Amino acid sequence: MTDEQNQNKDEPVIRDKRRIDPETGQVRQPEADGAPEEGAPEAGASNDSGAEASGSFDDEAELTVDDILNAANAEVQDPSDEHLADLKRVTAEYANYRKRTEANREVERERAVGAAVAVLLPVLDDLDRAEKHGDLEGDSAFATIAAKLRGAVERLGLTAFGEVGEPFDPQRHEAIFQQPSADVEVDTVADVVETGYMLGGVQLRAAKVVVTTPSA
Repeated sequence: MTDEQNQNKDEPVIRDKRRIDPETGQVRQPEADGAPEEGAPEAGASNDSGAEASGSFDDEAELTVDDILNAANAEVQDPSDEHLADLKRVTAEYANYRKRTEANREVERERAVGAAVAVLLPVLDDLDRAEKHGDLEGDSAFATIAAKLRGAVERLGLTAFGEVGEPFDPQRHEAIFQQPSADVEVDTVADVVETGYMLGGVQLRAAKVVVTTPSA
């Protein structure tokens, strides 16, 4: 026996039993059936300490990278009650934020349209006076322009109110003159001097009216 063989025999044999290869990062596959692993005791040999050591190694080797990733995913999919409560609170706050934003957007839209339509109210008043004087009868160019203008503001949501004979409403009507009458039992609109206008749910202007009141 040579000196080199004697030296190798005396030195301890170190066998890497890690299931994950430190160089490649891959999980090592077990040896084929019937082929003993490197450093495994031969058949028939019994060694209690070796069995215990082997059992300890198997217990530690059961924890792999896949096991760690699966455990992390399970923790994410099963959040604690505290995390679930936080998620519900954030969801409710976001829903309320969206409702407030949509409501504010609608208010701003109506305000912008109202500011534009308010500039046209004096023009609409002139059209009403012209109509009372009979200037919008027939198919004249003036009547056509008036119809187009009224149709345009109606498409924007503008509606007129204030009719002769309807009950007087101080929230919608502005009385510029009152006259007693035995023909009415409640305050009633006798004449509309200036038409009132609504834009959606917003009152742009009250109607200026003459009111007849019940005589004493």
